[in-house]
Amino acid sequence: MISHFQYKSVGSKVRKPKWEVSFFHQGTYYRTLYLHTGEFEWFQPAPPDSEQNKLQSQIHELMLFHVYEQDS
Repeated sequence: MISHFQYKSVGSKVRKPKWEVSFFHQGTYYRTLYLHTGEFEWFQPAPPDSEQNKLQSQIHELMLFHVYEQDS
């Protein structure tokens, strides 16, 4: 489960928005860039490959709520 989820906008908000996302998962602190395309660029340490799909799905849901629903 993701805890202490935080995000902040970085770069141009108009053309290609992206966000820096940080959170804890199983006691490890992770950071990633969440791109406007829905892709991720992980900082080190990156989560294990076996966990990335699950975490990316959870981040998508959180971003839909916090960013996209708030802008509507």
